Amino acid sequence: MRKYEFWFVVGSQFLYGPETLAIVDARAKEMAAELTKVLPYPLVYKVTAKTNREITDVVKEANYRDECAGIITWCHTFSPSKMWIDGLRDLQKPWLHFATQYNKEIPNDEIDMDFMNLNQAAHGDREHGFIGARLRKPRKIVAGYWQDAKVHKRIGDWMKAAVGVAVSKDMKVMRFGDNMREVAVTEGDKVETQIKLGWQVNTWAVGDLVKEMNKVTEAEIDALVAEYEKSYDIATDNTAAIRYQAKEEIAMKKMLDREGCRAFSNTFQDLYGMEQLPGLASQHLMAQGYGYGGEGDWKVSAMTAILKAMGEGGNGASGFMEDYTYHLVEGQEYSLGAHMLEVCPSLAAGKPRIETHHLGIGMNEKDPARLVFEGKAGKGIVVSLIDMGGRLRLIVQDIEAVKPILPMPNLPVARVMWRAMPDLTTGVECWITAGGAHHTVLSYDVSAEMMRDWARMMDIEFVHITKDTTPEKLEEELLVKDLIWKLK
Repeated sequence: MRKYEFWFVVGSQFLYGPETLAIVDARAKEMAAELTKVLPYPLVYKVTAKTNREITDVVKEANYRDECAGIITWCHTFSPSKMWIDGLRDLQKPWLHFATQYNKEIPNDEIDMDFMNLNQAAHGDREHGFIGARLRKPRKIVAGYWQDAKVHKRIGDWMKAAVGVAVSKDMKVMRFGDNMREVAVTEGDKVETQIKLGWQVNTWAVGDLVKEMNKVTEAEIDALVAEYEKSYDIATDNTAAIRYQAKEEIAMKKMLDREGCRAFSNTFQDLYGMEQLPGLASQHLMAQGYGYGGEGDWKVSAMTAILKAMGEGGNGASGFMEDYTYHLVEGQEYSLGAHMLEVCPSLAAGKPRIETHHLGIGMNEKDPARLVFEGKAGKGIVVSLIDMGGRLRLIVQDIEAVKPILPMPNLPVARVMWRAMPDLTTGVECWITAGGAHHTVLSYDVSAEMMRDWARMMDIEFVHITKDTTPEKLEEELLVKDLIWKLK
């Protein structure tokens, strides 16, 4: 991960005089330094802006500095918003408007007109908010005292979403082969997606991967197998299958890194020259932060990488997922998520096992090795990005993951079990109504609010299925959004 940072730009004006401006400057430095201690990324104080030129200059610099993932503005005093127009109009980075004030309480004995002149954030931030609304500029507004933990959490989550934007705009996806034949939802307009989200999605021949695999040395395989042995329990005697997966992983990683790709996809229908579909290989690459999409699904591949980057430590508990089958016993309705081989071990409740089993689909010559585990219990989300023809729609559903209610001893893949909100059957109806894909990204780290922020920053449609959603309300919401987005 690049070392991202966020810039703190404070608004004021010359009317208050040099002494007041010096206090504002000192407080802004103090606040940035203290907030840096509790936020996931550094907050760098840049300027107390008093003129149009100061604002436009800092925005221009923020736009071209790759390490700057966004700006946070605050108006300590009254900052006339006409001088913000040029800068905010040209801003290309995510923007958070922080409505706060330096003092937590009104000081009964000290408050006088000098205090009132210095501490004008209450109406300074309203002036600042008006110009954001007038410009119809996407922004996050967080109000609250700057030392409160709840405020830190909201700003921190926004920062992670903004990092997701930076990762998106630098996203390159390597496709080994094409999509699974005749599947609709994994298709999409790659040109429009690059325009909107920044993704560069291109294809590399599977034969090129095979050539790269043939260059992998036994010493390289030995070193990677030693990593496997440290991270996972070996539950198979088929060491040849494990070593073959290591060879696939090493070759794919070399190609990904050489081309600057953060995500990849493949399909079991195109394994030209390969003995096994990458299973363990894909899972271990995801554990390192790479995105993956099965059956050529490049959209979920890129989204997996983005949610991982938005998660804890820049590589959170997020992974490629698919709803496979349902448990429809009344009062015990659950979805069982899995895939043929490729579920990220960041979702595991315990130490994953390496197992080797026959895969009865695709063009495998030999049985692939894969990680098998149960997913963690806890609250999470599933995310699907779909192409609606003319626009992209991001669908997020709240879920409650549980320890699988059945041991399923003969299921030879990683699995996660969850209850979809508001309940399984209603949630399925809502998901299908919105057009959600069968492939998703499941995340324990990224929240629906973070995804809403990301969608707002990327200027795409956002749909959220919650405990309160009904099919009727969702149909009305989608109809309104369809009309609005057609006008955009």
